[in-house]
Amino acid sequence: MSRNEPFGIYIHIPYCRSKCRYCDFYSAPGARGVPQAYVDALLRELAKNTRRPDTLYFGGGTPALLSPGQVSTLIQAADPLPGAEITLEANPDVVTPETLLGFRQAGVNRISFGVQSADDAQLQRLGRTHTAAGAARALAWAQEAGFPDICGDIMLALPQYTNAEFDRTLALLQNGGCTHISAYLLKVEPGTAFYRNPPAGLPDADAAADFYLYAVRQLEAAGYRQYEISNFARPGHEGRHNLLYWNCEPYRGIGPAAHSCVDNVRRFWPGDVQGFIDGTIHEEIEGDCTAEDYLLMQLRLTRGLDLEEYARRGGHFTAAQQAFMRQCVTHGYAVWEGSSFRLTPAGMVVQNAILTELI
Repeated sequence: MSRNEPFGIYIHIPYCRSKCRYCDFYSAPGARGVPQAYVDALLRELAKNTRRPDTLYFGGGTPALLSPGQVSTLIQAADPLPGAEITLEANPDVVTPETLLGFRQAGVNRISFGVQSADDAQLQRLGRTHTAAGAARALAWAQEAGFPDICGDIMLALPQYTNAEFDRTLALLQNGGCTHISAYLLKVEPGTAFYRNPPAGLPDADAAADFYLYAVRQLEAAGYRQYEISNFARPGHEGRHNLLYWNCEPYRGIGPAAHSCVDNVRRFWPGDVQGFIDGTIHEEIEGDCTAEDYLLMQLRLTRGLDLEEYARRGGHFTAAQQAFMRQCVTHGYAVWEGSSFRLTPAGMVVQNAILTELI
């Protein structure tokens, strides 16, 4: 691994006050915050790291359940490089003006709020515990705390969804000073409350595609440039940490259910909080990062796949696959320019189908 390559550390905070009805991420009850024993286990693993990161990401779960003091201790232990991007995910109803100021003073420079919708009935349906007014307050507090990057999530194609709901949510995030917006379609995943009891009024696939394409247009018009299938940013505010994943660059994940890719080998931690605290579980090898992984990740990006780099990594398209790619261009699903093959927004809607043909 070259020392000139970007390198990131992901710290998983699995604790949540409650489980959202659509969530299939690994989590644990955390009504009283994050136990110090868990923070100590993170510090134990951070002490084994030998490389300073230029991105540090607190994901979850609900990382904002950490105290500012705990965040400060973890950042110091990670020892990020000067100018590192340091992100912390938050729920609007978990933060206060004091904790946000504390996170900022600890070194966090990118705060990411799971807003999802500006419709209170929808938020309740999703199992979210905040309101639209609460989200607006949290965004205002983040601005007051001086975060240079404020991010917000929007969920699309929710039950009984309308373009008007999207417009209200976008306005809430714009007014809250968001420099980055993630907009993604609801997926009903196995093991979730929505999977066990599907909500009424879910849009069909065609309607969901229309909502996605409408969101892309509206976000672009509002000054948020699309750079990845679900991510939009004002120029210069793209998420550097997630770009590590999509560019197949090295990152280390710490915590139960966290993943890593270092020296082209993918690893993961088993989902076991107590085992992680006790030190009885360890990272397990998932496999090598392959040319197919690179293809999967790069076609998420609006700049697309560099065919020369793909070939350098051992990738190859058959004559039949190349003919399919040309068909994608003809039908408006892709653009092929020189050595770059990239999907259009219409192509991103059917990305899985396109990848099935290319892998």
